[in-house]
Amino acid sequence: MPARALHLLDTITAIDEGCADGVIVSGSHGGVSSTGFVLAVPARPFAVFFNDAGVGKERAGIVALELLEAIGVACATYSHDSARIGDARDGLQNGVVTYVNAAAAAAGIRVGQAVRAAVQALGAKVRQTLRTPENRGRQ
Repeated sequence: MPARALHLLDTITAIDEGCADGVIVSGSHGGVSSTGFVLAVPARPFAVFFNDAGVGKERAGIVALELLEAIGVACATYSHDSARIGDARDGLQNGVVTYVNAAAAAAGIRVGQAVRAAVQALGAKVRQTLRTPENRGRQ
């Protein structure tokens, strides 16, 4: 698998064209509102990890799985019990995968896998870039 950039985004609102074909670990939940930011970026990331936010009513916290599957983006969520919501670094270091879409499964991401191991398996450089809305675009 080719080397990919790793982007740690405490909030998915910080996504931009610099995330194209990269791997994102976001502290955001995987709901509709969060997914909209990924859908709005013209250059798609390869994979996105979201916090599952406890899944919620009618799977509201993990709807990103199917919405991103529809555009060919690998998506996985990690347990809200394993990492803090809103803290991408904690998601990377302590997150445990809870759900995956078909594209993520095809890329080798598995439920129960550590997010850090999944990111490495995707070829992402674990050299970390933390971006928030305040420093969007700066590396």
